[in-house]
Amino acid sequence: MTDAEQPGSGALTIPLFPLQTVLLPGAALPLHLFEPRYRQLAVDLRMGVVPDRRFGIVAIRSAAVREVERLEHVHEIGCTALLEESERLPDGRFDILTTGERRFRLLEIDAKRAPYLMGTVEWVEDDQPPPGAAEATARLAGAARTAYRRYCECAWERETWSVPAPETHPVDLAYLLAADCLLPLADRQRLLEETHPLRRLRLVGRLLSREAGFLSALHAVPAPPPQLTTRACLN
Repeated sequence: MTDAEQPGSGALTIPLFPLQTVLLPGAALPLHLFEPRYRQLAVDLRMGVVPDRRFGIVAIRSAAVREVERLEHVHEIGCTALLEESERLPDGRFDILTTGERRFRLLEIDAKRAPYLMGTVEWVEDDQPPPGAAEATARLAGAARTAYRRYCECAWERETWSVPAPETHPVDLAYLLAADCLLPLADRQRLLEETHPLRRLRLVGRLLSREAGFLSALHAVPAPPPQLTTRACLN
């Protein structure tokens, strides 16, 4: 069964797409699909074979891994991707646009069930902030927004970025602040794995402050990874 709950376990089976990048909830990720098995995934997403147009993205642990076959090849925590747009090219390749949705823990990989990898997963939920955390939440959110503005002022032209709306929920804010910033894969994975909203806000503030300091000291603009500049990901 695809994207279906396994009886008695609470686990789900979904298609998997291992990548050398981390998808965060709420972040957009364009992909260029050229390998036959992932072309088939695109077809299945478009035709409804995969329910709800959703699949899972997990980050590969090492660039030395050429073929994902075992759990240890990828990070345990990943994020589901919703297919938003797709275009089939004349030669059968696909350009697709996805949005990150929900975190999961990968329990098992099945390389035989479908043309593409399938994964057994369970959802990862956030911890609840303690009562009376509103003041700490506001302070951490403000510090994270300040770090984001400093990073963007160093990295981008002013008209190309904007601060998330004031009403953005603190649970989502850290992801939105990090989404377009060029953080190392390991840092993005730390954000994805953090289940406490306040610790996540503190972490994103520290990461963006660090990166802004690097950019300011070096008088340099970060070079986006290929996935963000060419709309292409190896698959």
